[in-house]
Amino acid sequence: MGVGVSIFFLTLGAILRFAIEPDVFGEAVHMDIVGLIFMIVGGAGIVLSVVLAPRRGRTSDDRLMHRENRPPEI
Repeated sequence: MGVGVSIFFLTLGAILRFAIEPDVFGEAVHMDIVGLIFMIVGGAGIVLSVVLAPRRGRTSDDRLMHRENRPPEI
């Protein structure tokens, strides 16, 4: 899940949590709890994207550095 999708879940969760009445669908579904779950998922997705992003970038940079620093073939 990328940062964009995480921000979408965080925004959707905030809308469900703060802008919609909790009992809009009756007693069976509490929209404030559903919104809280979406906000937690969005926040966790942002944290994981930021933590894992340097690992992805570093592998491609390492490969590029090895190609550039290779001695010329004779």
